[in-house]
Amino acid sequence: MKILLDTDIGSDIDDAICLAYLLSQPEAEILGITTVTGQAEKRASLAGLLCKEAGRNIPIFPGCEKPLLVPQRQMEAPQAEVLKDYGYQKNFPESQAINFLRETIRQYPHQVTLLTIGPLTNIGLLFALDPEIPYLLKKLVMMAGVFTNRLAGVGPREWNALVDPHATAIVYRAPVKQHYSIGLDVTCQVKMDARQVRERFQTPLLKVVLSLAEIWFRQRQTVTFHDPLAAVTLFASDVCSFQSGLVEVELTSEKLAGLTYWNPMPDGPHQVALQVSPEKFFDNFFRILR
Repeated sequence: MKILLDTDIGSDIDDAICLAYLLSQPEAEILGITTVTGQAEKRASLAGLLCKEAGRNIPIFPGCEKPLLVPQRQMEAPQAEVLKDYGYQKNFPESQAINFLRETIRQYPHQVTLLTIGPLTNIGLLFALDPEIPYLLKKLVMMAGVFTNRLAGVGPREWNALVDPHATAIVYRAPVKQHYSIGLDVTCQVKMDARQVRERFQTPLLKVVLSLAEIWFRQRQTVTFHDPLAAVTLFASDVCSFQSGLVEVELTSEKLAGLTYWNPMPDGPHQVALQVSPEKFFDNFFRILR
């Protein structure tokens, strides 16, 4: 499977876990990685660090650091602190992320799965600058949004969708043939505590991820596998169940900007995850990362 990954690795630890999974997944051909939000170059270095540990030479491009219209909420990449302990790539192509995505998708028409696990500025710009790109994708899979009220205390908004609500709206309006969303109301059902993570993350690649996780654990003692769940659904169709419908994004209310409205309909353009099997997820995840 040809994959482009767009990520804000360096904030929540789940991005690094997701990348480690993809680097270990034999069915994944990662064509490139783009980063988004504040300190995009440091985020690129973190992605490069994991690629180096996995023995992979993958193109990495720092992307947009600021949202389209609203102020940036995610200025820094806290996990970049670990870079001082490793040899890592520091120099990346400047201002080329959007063009790289565009050229790669055009090089492989109807073959590329675009996986987005961060705020959607890069992808919103890509779709706005080249309106043909959505038609040329094989599939778009996003960790974004909240679509039900089935999980108490979750929502009403999700981080990736609200950080750049206007980009989120552009992406959901785009005519992608296969558009899948895994929302916060589903991903929050897949968790491990810090003790479990330290016990299970013992492969060489996961030990590097664990060094990033130790920074995450200074503030909280739980890892939620938001982004890894989205990645695993690419290869294990029975982990989540999806339903067709229409997703719309709130833009008129400043306080609710980025809120995702879900309207089920049989022929809707969007597939939204409604249920997850945590057991099947962890079975699939650790079958690859063992």
